[in-house]
Amino acid sequence: MNISSLNAFKNSSTPWRYHFRHVLFALRLLALAALILVIARPQSTDKWEDRKTEGVDIVIALDVSGSMLAEDFKPNRIDAAKEIGMEFVSSRPDDRMGLVVFAGESFTQCPLTIDHAVLMNLFSEVKSGVIEDGTAIGMGLATAVNRLKDSKAVSKVIILLTDGVNNMGDLSPLAATEFAVEYGIRVYTIGIGKNGMAPYPFQTRFGIQYQNVEVKIDEEVLQQIAEATGGKYFRATDNERLREIYKEIDSLEKTQLEVRMYSQPREEFKLLMLIALGLILLEVVLRFTLLKNTF
Repeated sequence: MNISSLNAFKNSSTPWRYHFRHVLFALRLLALAALILVIARPQSTDKWEDRKTEGVDIVIALDVSGSMLAEDFKPNRIDAAKEIGMEFVSSRPDDRMGLVVFAGESFTQCPLTIDHAVLMNLFSEVKSGVIEDGTAIGMGLATAVNRLKDSKAVSKVIILLTDGVNNMGDLSPLAATEFAVEYGIRVYTIGIGKNGMAPYPFQTRFGIQYQNVEVKIDEEVLQQIAEATGGKYFRATDNERLREIYKEIDSLEKTQLEVRMYSQPREEFKLLMLIALGLILLEVVLRFTLLKNTF
């Protein structure tokens, strides 16, 4: 009796794709395992790590008097000072920084902090008119000194920006300078305003009218403050010059220190997610190309 058998196929070779037919299932299992680990949200452990830092505490003392609305800078002096000041803050992520504002009086807008996101938010809220008008340079400098006097940083710096002459406050700029010298604080002073006349907006019953007003900056006093504290005086006449001044100050205040810092746990699931996506993509490609019709 003749019956069917597989004897005729004994010596035939098996296609290579046959041996790899279970690869697709293995890829699916590996991708599933990686996704389970992603859902578990793996994190690095708490640890101490060595980092380099500048070791500098910096307070920016910003004049917010009415004259800072002059439009010889774009869009005006105070907005230009805020924008470029925030760029400076962003360029020094490892430094503690603070913000003092002054006009007829002064106050601390933001104390020294390493949380630059908070500082940037408070910086953006600065505007003219929030305090009595005037220019109390001495009070602004004294408030900034008060924020730094207890600092243990290797270098303590104040960046003082003003566009006028001291005409308010109970403390003169030179008297405040003596406090800065006593506490070892270096002061960089910036006179902000073009030479000659500058357009200033006046509110009238017909709307905003512009009038050219004389730019008066007490450069002699600002130079004396800088020289007495070991800093430097700058004159900014436009946005780009102010940006260059901040870059120069940034290059002058570089004090590299090795410090040991506590590292908080960090999310570590991103790599596993990429692996899972890669495995799924590889499975799909093989299923519809090399290993097609193997089941």
